[in-house]
Amino acid sequence: MSAHLISRAPIGSIIAWSDGAPRPPERHRKKLSAWKTNNGSGRLIRKEDERSVGSVILPANFTLHEADHGAGGVIAICVHRTFSLGSSLRFTIIERPAIGSVRIFNQMGEHAELVHLAADRQAAEEWLSRHGYPYARFEEVTADEIAADVVEGRVAA
Repeated sequence: MSAHLISRAPIGSIIAWSDGAPRPPERHRKKLSAWKTNNGSGRLIRKEDERSVGSVILPANFTLHEADHGAGGVIAICVHRTFSLGSSLRFTIIERPAIGSVRIFNQMGEHAELVHLAADRQAAEEWLSRHGYPYARFEEVTADEIAADVVEGRVAA
């Protein structure tokens, strides 16, 4: 599936990307590390249209949350990957957010980023009370949104 179709997937979907190369054996650490750069998965947390900053035009893109690293319940580093819609990698929708689940965005507006996907409104409010995003916005996943995704031909491969 192309990056153009993935850019229309619902926020909160789990997306995998691949360059099609076979995974090298564990003993080939450098080759395996390079392979992992072009093959992985993450949760879709943001989509941005093409925009200009001064005289530079930035292409449309989407961002995936790949991993969190830390210890003792404290996240020290969040790994995000941003892909241009012109990427030559292949993308697959692994999982869509469940109908009725609630997305929590870090702010209002067009540059908002998904920070959590809760099972329902009560779980979202409880999560937010522990994590403190003062400008957070809730958005429920609707059946219409998921149905539109399937009708338009973006069924998970």
